[in-house]
Amino acid sequence: MSENVVHLHKNPEPADEPAAVTTLTVVPDPAPAAPVPLWVRSGRAVKNAATHERTTATARAIARHSLYTINGGRIVARRTWDGKTGARYERMLRAAEAAGNYEVAEEWEERLQRFREARHRRRMDLLHSPVDVAKGIAVGTGMGIGTLVALGVVMAINNGDIADVITPLAATIDFIGLLIRIVQVVWGPALTIGPFLALLALWAVGSKQQAAPAWALPDNIRSSEGEPITPSIVVKALRDLGVPALRNAIKEMGDAGASMLGPIRIAGCGVEVDVTLPSGVATNEVQNRRRKLAENLTRHEHEVFIMIPEAARTVRLWIADSGALDEPIGPSPLVTDETMTANYKTGKAPWGQDLRGDAAELSVYQRHLLVTGLSNQGKTAALRALALWLALDRSVQFWIADLKGIGDWAMFEGIAQVLIEGPSDDHVIQATEMVEDAVEEMNRRIEARRQDPTLVFEPLIVVVDEAQLAFMCPVVGDDKRPYGGAKATSRYFMAVRKIHNQGRAVDVLMWQGTQDPTDQNLPKLVREGAHTRASLVVGTESQAEMALGAKAVNAGAAPHLLRQGLDKGTLVVASDGITIPAGQASITVRTHFIDDEPAAEIAARAKALRDGITTLRVVERGAERDALADVAAVIGDASRLRTNEVLKRLHALDPATYGDQWTNDRLKGLLEEYGEEPKKSHGVMVVHRDHVLRALAHRDEEGSASTAG
Repeated sequence: MSENVVHLHKNPEPADEPAAVTTLTVVPDPAPAAPVPLWVRSGRAVKNAATHERTTATARAIARHSLYTINGGRIVARRTWDGKTGARYERMLRAAEAAGNYEVAEEWEERLQRFREARHRRRMDLLHSPVDVAKGIAVGTGMGIGTLVALGVVMAINNGDIADVITPLAATIDFIGLLIRIVQVVWGPALTIGPFLALLALWAVGSKQQAAPAWALPDNIRSSEGEPITPSIVVKALRDLGVPALRNAIKEMGDAGASMLGPIRIAGCGVEVDVTLPSGVATNEVQNRRRKLAENLTRHEHEVFIMIPEAARTVRLWIADSGALDEPIGPSPLVTDETMTANYKTGKAPWGQDLRGDAAELSVYQRHLLVTGLSNQGKTAALRALALWLALDRSVQFWIADLKGIGDWAMFEGIAQVLIEGPSDDHVIQATEMVEDAVEEMNRRIEARRQDPTLVFEPLIVVVDEAQLAFMCPVVGDDKRPYGGAKATSRYFMAVRKIHNQGRAVDVLMWQGTQDPTDQNLPKLVREGAHTRASLVVGTESQAEMALGAKAVNAGAAPHLLRQGLDKGTLVVASDGITIPAGQASITVRTHFIDDEPAAEIAARAKALRDGITTLRVVERGAERDALADVAAVIGDASRLRTNEVLKRLHALDPATYGDQWTNDRLKGLLEEYGEEPKKSHGVMVVHRDHVLRALAHRDEEGSASTAG
């Protein structure tokens, strides 16, 4: 096979043979593409512009603000309609009837009837009001003119010019004319600007209520808002919970699981619904999946609470509105109501609000109290709020040991008979001896009650804040008994146990606050001796059981699921002294925070109710006491006190020294020794402060005279 070679350059020498002919094939260029029609290109450009992110954001903003104005008008119209008619009452009446709560329905029907009667009276009054208004205007005008003329007469007499009689009247007429001219000038612009101001006001109402569809709201609001809770959402959340038996049962139900749900009720800043679980599904299987259930409901874990009511195979879900639990609950009534008083026996302390938004009030009558939780979560504030309320009952005595010692309880100076402040071992020893003195007081009261069953004693509240320091104290006393610990030889432990066992019968009560509970710093017998147990956030479920008891935790109490730092002041409470929904073992309370300054103001009101309380700062044991000086101290600023009251205060000052052996006769002998004695006032023996001070002066004079001799 021969190959033809094509030379690209000219051959200088002619070839002997004729050159080969090469055939070239020309390939034509491809045909140009058909031009895209103008309408197609225009459509694509319009589509790109319409779907651009800036365009959609602008469209959403325009729609949002327009709907804010429109829906703001609708909200204002509805509020006006509700205020002028009985629509609100009828709406509540229908809701109560639909829920089967006929007692509430009757109450709303009665309110509606009262509203209609009041509205009828107002309408009847309108028939007479034009005449009354006309008379009032005529009388007012006449009195005004007469007053101005009288003022002019006074001016004329004073100035000696008869023309001054009409000067006040002329000045008033000029002033009215000036007002008319101002109105004439402002009226035109006001008519122009007024509609815009009205639209702005409607926009503000709609903006505050976020009165626009979800698609028109800003991204940050749409992402933070949870879906409204409906039956289908609850059933779907349960179906996707990861419990096979529950998922299969829902699929097999003809009504897609709706029969499991009770009515969804508004409960405070959220909703509440009872779920009857199908056979084969245990309540703890739902409890243990709280986080997953919350996320299925588009909520955070802390916004869903799962409780176990009395009904079998039933869980009660409380689902908060998104972000509602992060809002403050407002000030304590103790701060806002300066007329509030307390009653130890029948009253309840305004402690805070429950999750429904209702007031959470606690009775402290004959109930030992334990408040625990992690550090810096509001334990002292919660405990102190109760004490501040109870201090408004002048009959209540306080012995307080603050083992933190940074002034949290300083405002009780002048209220408490004993106030110990400090974290050292010496302060713990003093606190232990204070509790032991309370045991002696309890035993004295029990013996007195045994002799006279009708005796009634003033309540004695023994408060130990940061009690874990007392349980963990390593000091051993001279009697070889440790102050701390959880054994039968521990002085603090045994003193608390004795008060828990018998104190409530004679109104000697133990209140303790402690941190980060363990078996070492909060022994089992002590924590179970408290009638009211409250827990802030704790680290583990086992600590939750220590704080509240296994029964409450098994029934849904979950202080270990609260958020440290974010849920400050939120307590889970197990007590018969607070109203707990039927079937539940605990209740979650968001306590009112009372800062140091308002706390001092409340304490000042409590001091005003009391009469010269002398606060003992250090508990001295075994020291020689100056009885006459102690009498002067317990009288304080009072001009006189009944002898029984003086003896009672002496006993509170030092029970070991001023025990049962101190009687009226001994007190009388003490004063007679220095030329004074108790006198009768209105038939009652009293000790006068001036007499005691004179006795002290006589004693000092005798002492100085003997020294000089």
